[in-house]
Amino acid sequence: MLKLFLMLITLVVRALQVALRSRSSLVLENIALRQQVGVLTRRRPRPPLDNADRAFWVAIRGAWRNWAQALLIVEPDTVVKWHRELFRRYWTWLSRRRAGPGRPRVDREIRELIRRMALDNDWGAPRIHGELEKLGFTVSEATVSRYMPRRPAQTDVVQRWLAFLRNHKEGIAAMDFFTVPTASLRILYCWFVIHHERRRILHFNATFNPSSAWVIQQLREAFPFDTAPTYLIFDRDSIFSGAVVGFVRSMSMKPCRTAYRSPWQNPLAERWIGGCRRELFDHVIVFNERHAVRLARAYLGYFHDDRTHLGLDKDTPSRRAMTPAPSLTAKVVAMPRVGGLHNRYEWREAA
Repeated sequence: MLKLFLMLITLVVRALQVALRSRSSLVLENIALRQQVGVLTRRRPRPPLDNADRAFWVAIRGAWRNWAQALLIVEPDTVVKWHRELFRRYWTWLSRRRAGPGRPRVDREIRELIRRMALDNDWGAPRIHGELEKLGFTVSEATVSRYMPRRPAQTDVVQRWLAFLRNHKEGIAAMDFFTVPTASLRILYCWFVIHHERRRILHFNATFNPSSAWVIQQLREAFPFDTAPTYLIFDRDSIFSGAVVGFVRSMSMKPCRTAYRSPWQNPLAERWIGGCRRELFDHVIVFNERHAVRLARAYLGYFHDDRTHLGLDKDTPSRRAMTPAPSLTAKVVAMPRVGGLHNRYEWREAA
């Protein structure tokens, strides 16, 4: 019901913009202020905000550019938090346990037995799966792998992998997916390729329906005209199927697949995902693929040309030049980037 109400508000706002193109900003500001007046006139010490109020501001945020200027009763970041909470509740409701078909829960006895066999005998999942079958337990090998206890990483293996990443960074790229919640409570899959040498993002795109064929097309766009690196690192996601691996080899790249549950083996990609979320997507509400790509392109301009990186000796991927003060009267001014989320600072002569 709340999702339907959100969509209804969005459609009404869009209709007003089409019908009153010359006065749409004034009409939307009037509606926004009247909604807040209605909240403030409720007879309580502190005006409460219900789900309808939250849905109103989540919807109007995407339809009106100057929505934050008319927002008085809460902070703009609060609207983003409302959307994240709405997204969490919606998918929690979809994931609730229901009676009927579905994968049965694994008994606690089986989970404890898997851990016991692994710790007592240093066995792997295939050996434990075979032993469980002989004891009459019906469980898949994938389930056994899921409940295997985590083992500490072998130091020599970690060091060899890190040495490989350092020594071959000029010829290494990595690809990965991450998800972004949208205003319509759907999950958007964002895909990117990052080059290890200067940490440049070679390609970025987003889709609601990722597939192996879609990934192959993105690889074509990311590496045109024999620009492919020597190695390509990616995880064992089912989307990166045999067709994707074969296409990577056909481009004269050597696929390097990380181990299961080992994001540390693809560190630059994982670090970029965390930074992109903290610096961009945690502060906005995404509506569709085009909106996500447009935001990402603005962020990539800032990421490549303005943002300094510790791993690059506090330089930028595009090698930003150092600019000393041109005169004694010059002042440092802020230049907004990514819609004002970040700034670049430069010298300017005093007026």
